Amino acid sequence: MVPVIGLMSGTSVDGIDAALVDIIDREGELLFELLASQTFPFTPEVRSRILSVINGAFLTMAEVAELDDSIAGEFAQAALKIQRGHPRAQLIGSHGQTVYHRPPHQNAPLGYSWQLGRGELIAYLTKITTVSNFRLEDIAASGTGAPLVPIVDACLLSHATYHRCIQNIGGIGNVTYLPPLYRRPKGKAEPKKTHPIPNSPVLNPYPGVRGWDTGPGNALLDLAVQYLSQGAKTYDENGDWAALGTPNQSLVAKWLQHPFFQQKPPKSTGRELFSLEYLKQCLTDAEAEKLSPADILATLTELTVTSIVESYRQFLPHPPDQVLLCGGGSRNLYLTRRLKTQLDPVDVFTTTEGGLDASAKEAIAFAVLAYWRMKGIPGNLPAVTGAISPVLLGEIHPYYAPPL
Repeated sequence: MVPVIGLMSGTSVDGIDAALVDIIDREGELLFELLASQTFPFTPEVRSRILSVINGAFLTMAEVAELDDSIAGEFAQAALKIQRGHPRAQLIGSHGQTVYHRPPHQNAPLGYSWQLGRGELIAYLTKITTVSNFRLEDIAASGTGAPLVPIVDACLLSHATYHRCIQNIGGIGNVTYLPPLYRRPKGKAEPKKTHPIPNSPVLNPYPGVRGWDTGPGNALLDLAVQYLSQGAKTYDENGDWAALGTPNQSLVAKWLQHPFFQQKPPKSTGRELFSLEYLKQCLTDAEAEKLSPADILATLTELTVTSIVESYRQFLPHPPDQVLLCGGGSRNLYLTRRLKTQLDPVDVFTTTEGGLDASAKEAIAFAVLAYWRMKGIPGNLPAVTGAISPVLLGEIHPYYAPPL
């Protein structure tokens, strides 16, 4: 057993999700036990600075370095706290905080992604070897650098006979499509295994697995709540405010004409596209329709929900039997209710109900990716990111004890 910490902060900048897991290799199968998980909020000052950078604020290089250090410091503290009362971790996998993500496009054929919270400082402060900057090698191999979690979803959430979608709803939404592990041959009682769940994902041991970003998750909703509440609220708890409104379907249809929604996978996106500027245009459209604040939030929620559903209809190789939700949006009761309505009769539930803690899943994934990096195992799926080959993900930062 190898105790590993996974650290993750997503595009919602809600805080640092930390998970401490025991990873076990057993006869070619990846097993793990979740020992502890918790979300540690950023200090208000650091969160405010992160959001200002994401929204286009100009910083000097000295200010960038200071913010990089501050984020690393908070990630290190989360790693130290999550271990209390448990075995000391041997490894940390830190995703860091994305402040800029640019997928490949015609004028820039190689993508770009920047995560702050430098791994070498986390290693120094925690005295634990740290793996960070997971996206860069996939991008160097002509991939989009995201999403990276589908290969871990395939390991931990594939089902014997069901087609599953694992839908993360963070600031941005992303989906992993998992075909059944087994198929039942005609006239045979026992299922036949179609592919294994090895701990060595070399080349493509997961045929049929797909994944991509579906569009906005909570990003536009959170920005709208802050604007409509004049800063009194940062998010719509349970979707209660949106539930008071009525979605404007004509606006949803108009917003879905954006080229991103028609773009075929592999594809990824971020707050660079679904940004404050994008929200301002949405608010202008809503004002023209004389929508109330509750109607605006209901319509933005409907955009998230419909973008997910339409993405499935356009790009899935097979309709899902089950959709498992995770991320902050899985706790938005109004959003999940609308998603269940649109996907009916598909079963919709959380990954927690599927056996993997929904609030810790992304952090667990980066613990696994860090473990694979140290084992020399590729961690990307070219079918998901568009990379030309499987590659090792992450930069290794060993802990070097300072001289006495």
